[in-house]
Amino acid sequence: MQKAKDNKTLCLHFQANPYLCFLLIEEMKLGSDRLQVLEESQTLAISKKVRELKAAGMDILGLTLGEPDFETPEPIRAAAIQAIQEGFTHYPPVAGIPELRKAVAEKFLHTNQIPSSAAQVIISTGAKQSILNAIMVLVNPGEEVILPVPFWVSYAEMVKMAEGKAVLIPSGKEEDFKLSAEKLEAAITPATRMIIFSSPSNPAGAMYSKEELAQLVKVLENHPQVYVLSDEIYEFISYGKPHISIGSFPSIADRVITVNGVSKGFAMTGWRIGFMSAPVWIAELCEKYQGQVTSGACSIAQKAALAAMTQDLGPTHRMTQAFQSRRDLFYDLLKQIPGFTLSPPDGAFYMYPDISSLFGKVTPLGKTIHSPMDFSLYLLEEVGVAVVSGEAFGTYDHIRLSFACSEETLVEAAERIKVAVSRLK
Repeated sequence: MQKAKDNKTLCLHFQANPYLCFLLIEEMKLGSDRLQVLEESQTLAISKKVRELKAAGMDILGLTLGEPDFETPEPIRAAAIQAIQEGFTHYPPVAGIPELRKAVAEKFLHTNQIPSSAAQVIISTGAKQSILNAIMVLVNPGEEVILPVPFWVSYAEMVKMAEGKAVLIPSGKEEDFKLSAEKLEAAITPATRMIIFSSPSNPAGAMYSKEELAQLVKVLENHPQVYVLSDEIYEFISYGKPHISIGSFPSIADRVITVNGVSKGFAMTGWRIGFMSAPVWIAELCEKYQGQVTSGACSIAQKAALAAMTQDLGPTHRMTQAFQSRRDLFYDLLKQIPGFTLSPPDGAFYMYPDISSLFGKVTPLGKTIHSPMDFSLYLLEEVGVAVVSGEAFGTYDHIRLSFACSEETLVEAAERIKVAVSRLK
Protein backbone atom coordinates (compact mmCIF):
# COMPACT_ATOMS: atom_id res chain seq x y z
CA MET A 1 0.00 0.00 0.00
CA GLN A 2 2.81 2.39 0.95
CA LYS A 3 4.68 1.64 -2.27
CA ALA A 4 1.57 2.27 -4.36
CA LYS A 5 1.05 5.55 -2.53
CA ASP A 6 4.67 6.52 -3.18
CA ASN A 7 4.32 5.72 -6.87
CA LYS A 8 1.15 7.83 -7.09
CA THR A 9 2.96 10.70 -5.40
CA LEU A 10 5.83 10.40 -7.85
CA CYS A 11 3.44 10.54 -10.80
CA LEU A 12 1.83 13.70 -9.45
CA HIS A 13 5.23 15.27 -8.85
CA PHE A 14 6.37 14.31 -12.34
CA GLN A 15 3.42 16.09 -13.90
CA ALA A 16 4.21 19.23 -11.90
CA ASN A 17 8.01 19.12 -12.01
CA PRO A 18 9.94 16.34 -13.81
CA TYR A 19 13.23 17.45 -12.19
CA LEU A 20 11.75 17.20 -8.70
CA CYS A 21 10.54 13.72 -9.57
CA PHE A 22 14.07 12.76 -10.56
CA LEU A 23 15.37 13.97 -7.20
CA LEU A 24 12.73 11.97 -5.36
CA ILE A 25 13.63 8.82 -7.28
CA GLU A 26 17.30 9.37 -6.49
CA GLU A 27 16.44 9.82 -2.81
CA MET A 28 14.61 6.48 -2.80
CA LYS A 29 17.81 4.85 -4.07
CA LEU A 30 19.76 5.83 -0.97
CA GLY A 31 21.62 3.03 0.74
CA SER A 32 21.20 1.45 4.15
CA ASP A 33 20.41 3.39 7.28
CA ARG A 34 23.87 2.40 8.51
CA LEU A 35 25.52 4.34 5.72
CA GLN A 36 23.41 7.45 6.18
CA VAL A 37 24.95 8.24 9.58
CA LEU A 38 28.51 8.22 8.22
CA GLU A 39 30.31 11.33 7.06
CA GLU A 40 32.62 11.26 4.07
CA SER A 41 36.30 11.61 4.95
CA GLN A 42 37.03 15.31 4.46
CA THR A 43 40.70 14.71 3.76
CA LEU A 44 39.94 12.27 0.96
CA ALA A 45 37.04 14.35 -0.34
CA ILE A 46 39.14 17.51 -0.56
CA SER A 47 42.02 15.61 -2.16
CA LYS A 48 39.58 14.31 -4.76
CA LYS A 49 38.39 17.86 -5.42
CA VAL A 50 41.98 19.05 -5.79
CA ARG A 51 42.70 16.33 -8.36
CA GLU A 52 39.60 17.33 -10.30
CA LEU A 53 40.60 21.01 -10.31
CA LYS A 54 44.12 20.17 -11.39
CA ALA A 55 42.77 17.97 -14.18
CA ALA A 56 40.69 20.96 -15.29
CA GLY A 57 43.86 22.99 -15.62
CA MET A 58 43.77 25.01 -12.39
CA ASP A 59 47.01 25.77 -10.55
CA ILE A 60 46.36 24.17 -7.16
CA LEU A 61 48.83 23.66 -4.33
CA GLY A 62 47.56 20.68 -2.32
CA LEU A 63 48.40 20.63 1.38
CA THR A 64 45.74 18.09 2.29
CA LEU A 65 46.79 14.47 2.03
CA GLY A 66 48.65 12.71 4.84
CA GLU A 67 51.18 10.97 2.67
CA PRO A 68 54.99 11.15 2.49
CA ASP A 69 56.12 12.52 -0.86
CA PHE A 70 59.14 10.18 -0.85
CA GLU A 71 59.55 7.00 -2.86
CA THR A 72 59.44 3.63 -1.13
CA PRO A 73 63.08 2.63 -0.43
CA GLU A 74 64.61 0.47 -3.15
CA PRO A 75 65.26 -2.66 -1.01
CA ILE A 76 61.56 -2.78 -0.14
CA ARG A 77 60.53 -2.47 -3.79
CA ALA A 78 63.08 -5.15 -4.70
CA ALA A 79 61.53 -7.54 -2.17
CA ALA A 80 58.13 -7.06 -3.81
CA ILE A 81 59.57 -7.70 -7.27
CA GLN A 82 61.24 -10.82 -6.01
CA ALA A 83 57.97 -12.03 -4.51
CA ILE A 84 56.28 -11.64 -7.89
CA GLN A 85 59.09 -13.40 -9.73
CA GLU A 86 58.96 -16.28 -7.27
CA GLY A 87 55.20 -16.66 -7.73
CA PHE A 88 54.22 -15.50 -4.24
CA THR A 89 50.85 -14.46 -5.60
CA HIS A 90 48.31 -16.73 -3.93
CA TYR A 91 45.96 -16.15 -0.99
CA PRO A 92 47.95 -15.49 2.19
CA PRO A 93 46.71 -16.44 5.67
CA VAL A 94 44.02 -14.12 7.00
CA ALA A 95 46.17 -13.01 9.95
CA GLY A 96 49.26 -12.47 7.78
CA ILE A 97 52.21 -14.52 6.60
CA PRO A 98 54.01 -16.11 9.58
CA GLU A 99 57.38 -14.48 8.96
CA LEU A 100 55.86 -10.97 8.89
CA ARG A 101 53.80 -11.58 12.04
CA LYS A 102 56.98 -12.70 13.78
CA ALA A 103 58.97 -9.69 12.54
CA VAL A 104 56.26 -7.28 13.65
CA ALA A 105 56.08 -8.91 17.08
CA GLU A 106 59.84 -8.54 17.44
CA LYS A 107 59.58 -4.89 16.42
CA PHE A 108 56.92 -4.25 19.09
CA LEU A 109 58.98 -6.11 21.68
CA HIS A 110 62.38 -4.57 21.04
CA THR A 111 61.51 -1.10 19.73
CA ASN A 112 58.42 -0.36 21.82
CA GLN A 113 58.93 -2.63 24.87
CA ILE A 114 55.47 -4.07 24.27
CA PRO A 115 55.18 -7.76 25.23
CA SER A 116 54.22 -9.35 21.92
CA SER A 117 54.32 -12.61 20.03
CA ALA A 118 53.35 -13.65 16.52
CA ALA A 119 50.04 -14.96 17.89
CA GLN A 120 49.18 -11.42 19.05
CA VAL A 121 49.85 -9.79 15.68
CA ILE A 122 47.31 -9.35 12.88
CA ILE A 123 48.35 -7.97 9.49
CA SER A 124 45.66 -5.91 7.80
CA THR A 125 45.03 -3.82 4.70
CA GLY A 126 46.38 -0.65 6.26
CA ALA A 127 46.35 0.65 9.83
CA LYS A 128 42.84 1.96 9.15
CA GLN A 129 41.55 -1.61 8.89
CA SER A 130 43.46 -2.59 12.02
CA ILE A 131 41.67 0.18 13.93
CA LEU A 132 38.28 -0.76 12.53
CA ASN A 133 38.86 -4.43 13.34
CA ALA A 134 39.52 -3.63 16.99
CA ILE A 135 36.50 -1.36 17.30
CA MET A 136 34.14 -3.80 15.62
CA VAL A 137 35.15 -6.78 17.77
CA LEU A 138 35.14 -4.94 21.12
CA VAL A 139 32.48 -2.21 21.01
CA ASN A 140 28.82 -3.15 21.44
CA PRO A 141 25.86 -0.97 20.45
CA GLY A 142 25.46 1.89 22.90
CA GLU A 143 28.87 1.53 24.51
CA GLU A 144 31.04 4.61 24.79
CA VAL A 145 34.39 5.29 23.17
CA ILE A 146 36.42 8.25 24.44
CA LEU A 147 38.06 10.35 21.71
CA PRO A 148 40.41 13.18 22.70
CA VAL A 149 39.77 16.16 20.41
CA PRO A 150 41.25 16.80 17.89
CA PHE A 151 41.14 13.27 16.52
CA TRP A 152 41.84 11.58 13.21
CA VAL A 153 38.83 11.91 10.92
CA SER A 154 37.81 8.24 10.82
CA TYR A 155 37.76 7.40 14.54
CA ALA A 156 34.29 8.79 15.21
CA GLU A 157 32.84 7.32 12.01
CA MET A 158 34.22 3.87 12.86
CA VAL A 159 32.58 4.06 16.28
CA LYS A 160 29.31 4.81 14.47
CA MET A 161 29.81 1.67 12.36
CA ALA A 162 29.95 -0.36 15.55
CA GLU A 163 26.82 1.48 16.79
CA GLY A 164 28.82 2.81 19.69
CA LYS A 165 28.76 6.35 21.09
CA ALA A 166 31.77 8.62 20.56
CA VAL A 167 32.47 10.74 23.65
CA LEU A 168 34.48 13.76 22.54
CA ILE A 169 36.84 15.32 25.09
CA PRO A 170 38.34 18.64 23.96
CA SER A 171 42.05 19.17 24.52
CA GLY A 172 43.04 22.58 23.21
CA LYS A 173 46.30 24.27 22.35
CA GLU A 174 46.80 25.28 25.99
CA GLU A 175 47.04 21.54 26.74
CA ASP A 176 49.17 20.90 23.65
CA PHE A 177 46.20 18.99 22.21
CA LYS A 178 46.67 16.12 24.69
CA LEU A 179 44.18 14.50 27.05
CA SER A 180 44.84 15.06 30.74
CA ALA A 181 44.36 12.43 33.42
CA GLU A 182 41.72 14.61 35.07
CA LYS A 183 39.63 14.85 31.91
CA LEU A 184 39.98 11.12 31.28
CA GLU A 185 38.78 10.28 34.77
CA ALA A 186 35.80 12.62 34.42
CA ALA A 187 34.82 11.11 31.07
CA ILE A 188 34.76 7.45 32.12
CA THR A 189 31.34 5.99 32.92
CA PRO A 190 30.07 2.43 33.42
CA ALA A 191 29.30 2.44 29.68
CA THR A 192 32.88 3.29 28.65
CA ARG A 193 34.42 0.50 26.59
CA MET A 194 37.46 2.07 24.94
CA ILE A 195 39.66 5.10 24.52
CA ILE A 196 41.34 5.82 21.18
CA PHE A 197 44.21 8.24 20.75
CA SER A 198 47.27 8.73 18.55
CA SER A 199 50.83 9.73 19.37
CA PRO A 200 52.28 11.46 17.41
CA SER A 201 48.84 12.74 16.60
CA ASN A 202 47.03 13.57 13.43
CA PRO A 203 46.20 16.47 13.02
CA ALA A 204 48.16 18.37 15.68
CA GLY A 205 51.43 16.42 15.79
CA ALA A 206 51.29 16.19 19.59
CA MET A 207 53.30 13.50 21.39
CA TYR A 208 52.65 12.11 24.86
CA SER A 209 55.65 11.93 27.17
CA LYS A 210 56.29 8.95 29.42
CA GLU A 211 55.12 10.99 32.40
CA GLU A 212 51.88 12.03 30.67
CA LEU A 213 51.14 8.44 29.68
CA ALA A 214 51.87 7.26 33.22
CA GLN A 215 49.20 9.63 34.51
CA LEU A 216 46.65 8.23 32.05
CA VAL A 217 47.67 4.68 33.00
CA LYS A 218 47.09 5.46 36.67
CA VAL A 219 43.50 6.39 35.84
CA LEU A 220 42.96 3.36 33.61
CA GLU A 221 44.22 1.01 36.31
CA ASN A 222 41.04 1.81 38.25
CA HIS A 223 38.75 1.04 35.30
CA PRO A 224 39.47 -2.53 34.14
CA GLN A 225 36.54 -2.52 31.72
CA VAL A 226 38.20 0.14 29.51
CA TYR A 227 40.40 -0.91 26.59
CA VAL A 228 43.00 1.33 24.97
CA LEU A 229 43.57 1.61 21.24
CA SER A 230 46.86 3.39 20.62
CA ASP A 231 47.39 4.56 17.04
CA GLU A 232 51.16 4.90 16.52
CA ILE A 233 51.35 5.10 12.73
CA TYR A 234 53.53 8.26 12.89
CA GLU A 235 55.98 6.70 15.36
CA PHE A 236 59.11 7.25 13.26
CA ILE A 237 58.22 10.81 12.25
CA SER A 238 59.09 12.72 15.41
CA TYR A 239 61.35 15.68 16.05
CA GLY A 240 63.54 15.25 19.09
CA LYS A 241 61.10 13.75 21.56
CA PRO A 242 61.22 9.99 22.25
CA HIS A 243 58.22 7.95 21.21
CA ILE A 244 56.69 5.99 24.09
CA SER A 245 54.04 3.30 23.69
CA ILE A 246 51.30 3.08 26.30
CA GLY A 247 51.34 -0.70 25.74
CA SER A 248 54.74 -0.79 27.44
CA PHE A 249 53.15 -0.11 30.83
CA PRO A 250 52.75 -3.59 32.42
CA SER A 251 49.72 -2.77 34.59
CA ILE A 252 47.40 -2.29 31.58
CA ALA A 253 49.28 -4.19 28.85
CA ASP A 254 46.54 -6.83 28.75
CA ARG A 255 44.01 -4.15 27.67
CA VAL A 256 46.04 -2.28 25.04
CA ILE A 257 45.74 -2.68 21.27
CA THR A 258 48.71 -1.04 19.56
CA VAL A 259 48.25 -0.18 15.89
CA ASN A 260 51.03 0.70 13.49
CA GLY A 261 52.02 0.07 9.90
CA VAL A 262 54.45 0.87 7.13
CA SER A 263 52.62 3.73 5.40
CA LYS A 264 54.19 6.78 7.03
CA GLY A 265 57.57 5.67 8.33
CA PHE A 266 58.54 3.78 5.17
CA ALA A 267 56.70 5.84 2.53
CA MET A 268 54.48 2.87 1.69
CA THR A 269 50.99 4.37 1.69
CA GLY A 270 49.89 2.63 -1.50
CA TRP A 271 51.07 -0.79 -0.33
CA ARG A 272 48.25 -0.85 2.26
CA ILE A 273 49.84 -2.79 5.10
CA GLY A 274 49.01 -2.10 8.73
CA PHE A 275 49.22 -4.24 11.83
CA MET A 276 48.27 -4.52 15.46
CA SER A 277 49.54 -6.21 18.56
CA ALA A 278 46.83 -7.15 21.03
CA PRO A 279 46.02 -9.77 23.66
CA VAL A 280 45.71 -13.13 21.92
CA TRP A 281 41.94 -13.38 22.39
CA ILE A 282 41.43 -9.96 20.78
CA ALA A 283 43.79 -10.85 17.94
CA GLU A 284 41.79 -14.02 17.31
CA LEU A 285 38.53 -12.06 17.18
CA CYS A 286 40.09 -9.61 14.72
CA GLU A 287 41.26 -12.50 12.56
CA LYS A 288 37.72 -13.91 12.58
CA TYR A 289 36.22 -10.53 11.64
CA GLN A 290 38.81 -9.76 8.97
CA GLY A 291 38.26 -13.20 7.48
CA GLN A 292 34.72 -12.18 6.58
CA VAL A 293 35.66 -8.73 5.26
CA THR A 294 38.90 -8.77 3.28
CA SER A 295 40.73 -11.96 4.24
CA GLY A 296 44.52 -11.62 4.12
CA ALA A 297 46.30 -8.48 2.96
CA CYS A 298 48.11 -8.51 -0.40
CA SER A 299 50.76 -11.23 -0.41
CA ILE A 300 53.27 -9.16 -2.38
CA ALA A 301 52.80 -6.11 -0.15
CA GLN A 302 53.38 -8.33 2.90
CA LYS A 303 56.75 -9.39 1.51
CA ALA A 304 57.60 -5.73 0.99
CA ALA A 305 56.53 -4.96 4.57
CA LEU A 306 58.75 -7.80 5.80
CA ALA A 307 61.69 -6.10 4.10
CA ALA A 308 60.70 -2.82 5.78
CA MET A 309 60.61 -4.49 9.19
CA THR A 310 64.05 -6.00 8.74
CA GLN A 311 65.92 -3.29 6.80
CA ASP A 312 68.21 -0.56 8.06
CA LEU A 313 66.24 2.51 9.19
CA GLY A 314 68.58 4.93 7.43
CA PRO A 315 66.05 5.91 4.72
CA THR A 316 63.38 6.48 7.39
CA HIS A 317 65.68 8.70 9.44
CA ARG A 318 66.70 10.72 6.38
CA MET A 319 63.06 11.22 5.46
CA THR A 320 62.28 12.40 8.99
CA GLN A 321 65.19 14.83 8.88
CA ALA A 322 63.77 16.29 5.67
CA PHE A 323 60.36 16.63 7.31
CA GLN A 324 61.94 18.43 10.26
CA SER A 325 63.62 20.94 7.94
CA ARG A 326 60.29 21.54 6.23
CA ARG A 327 58.54 21.87 9.56
CA ASP A 328 60.95 24.55 10.71
CA LEU A 329 60.68 26.43 7.41
CA PHE A 330 56.89 26.25 7.20
CA TYR A 331 56.41 27.22 10.84
CA ASP A 332 58.56 30.32 10.38
CA LEU A 333 56.51 31.28 7.31
CA LEU A 334 53.06 30.66 8.77
CA LYS A 335 53.65 32.44 12.08
CA GLN A 336 54.23 35.64 10.10
CA ILE A 337 50.72 35.52 8.61
CA PRO A 338 48.30 37.82 10.47
CA GLY A 339 45.56 35.80 12.16
CA PHE A 340 47.54 32.56 12.38
CA THR A 341 48.35 31.22 15.87
CA LEU A 342 50.36 28.00 15.99
CA SER A 343 53.15 25.99 17.58
CA PRO A 344 55.61 23.66 15.83
CA PRO A 345 54.42 20.02 16.00
CA ASP A 346 56.46 17.39 17.84
CA GLY A 347 55.72 14.74 15.24
CA ALA A 348 53.82 13.82 12.04
CA PHE A 349 53.87 16.32 9.15
CA TYR A 350 51.05 18.78 9.76
CA MET A 351 50.63 22.35 10.96
CA TYR A 352 47.42 23.00 12.87
CA PRO A 353 47.02 26.77 13.25
CA ASP A 354 44.16 28.51 15.03
CA ILE A 355 42.64 30.94 12.52
CA SER A 356 39.60 32.01 14.57
CA SER A 357 40.75 35.65 14.68
CA LEU A 358 39.88 35.80 10.97
CA PHE A 359 36.22 34.94 11.63
CA GLY A 360 33.93 37.82 10.78
CA LYS A 361 36.15 39.14 8.01
CA VAL A 362 34.75 39.51 4.51
CA THR A 363 36.20 38.18 1.25
CA PRO A 364 36.58 40.27 -1.93
CA LEU A 365 33.35 38.62 -3.18
CA GLY A 366 31.44 39.74 -0.10
CA LYS A 367 31.33 36.40 1.73
CA THR A 368 31.85 36.44 5.50
CA ILE A 369 34.28 33.96 7.04
CA HIS A 370 32.40 32.20 9.84
CA SER A 371 34.31 28.93 10.18
CA PRO A 372 37.44 26.98 9.23
CA MET A 373 35.50 25.48 6.33
CA ASP A 374 34.64 28.96 5.03
CA PHE A 375 38.30 29.93 5.22
CA SER A 376 39.43 26.67 3.59
CA LEU A 377 37.06 27.20 0.65
CA TYR A 378 38.21 30.80 0.38
CA LEU A 379 41.87 29.74 0.11
CA LEU A 380 41.02 27.17 -2.54
CA GLU A 381 38.94 29.54 -4.64
CA GLU A 382 40.95 32.74 -4.13
CA VAL A 383 44.58 31.58 -4.34
CA GLY A 384 44.47 27.88 -5.20
CA VAL A 385 45.72 26.49 -1.88
CA ALA A 386 43.97 23.36 -0.59
CA VAL A 387 43.90 22.71 3.16
CA VAL A 388 41.63 20.69 5.46
CA SER A 389 39.14 22.34 7.78
CA GLY A 390 39.48 21.64 11.48
CA GLU A 391 35.84 20.51 11.62
CA ALA A 392 37.03 17.22 10.13
CA PHE A 393 39.01 16.63 13.32
CA GLY A 394 36.44 17.85 15.81
CA THR A 395 37.66 21.43 16.28
CA TYR A 396 36.14 24.67 15.01
CA ASP A 397 39.03 27.15 15.13
CA HIS A 398 41.75 25.41 13.11
CA ILE A 399 42.87 24.28 9.69
CA ARG A 400 45.34 21.50 8.90
CA LEU A 401 48.17 22.00 6.43
CA SER A 402 50.41 19.11 5.41
CA PHE A 403 54.08 19.85 4.86
CA ALA A 404 54.68 16.52 3.10
CA CYS A 405 55.71 18.37 -0.05
CA SER A 406 58.71 20.27 -1.41
CA GLU A 407 60.11 23.35 0.28
CA GLU A 408 59.37 25.30 -2.90
CA THR A 409 55.70 24.34 -2.61
CA LEU A 410 55.60 25.37 1.05
CA VAL A 411 57.15 28.77 0.32
CA GLU A 412 54.71 29.40 -2.53
CA ALA A 413 51.73 28.19 -0.47
CA ALA A 414 52.61 30.45 2.47
CA GLU A 415 52.94 33.44 0.15
CA ARG A 416 49.56 32.72 -1.44
CA ILE A 417 47.88 32.34 1.96
CA LYS A 418 49.43 35.62 3.11
CA VAL A 419 48.02 37.34 0.00
CA ALA A 420 44.57 35.79 0.58
CA VAL A 421 44.53 36.97 4.21
CA SER A 422 45.56 40.49 3.16
CA ARG A 423 42.49 40.66 0.89
CA LEU A 424 40.08 40.05 3.76
CA LYS A 425 38.36 43.13 5.15
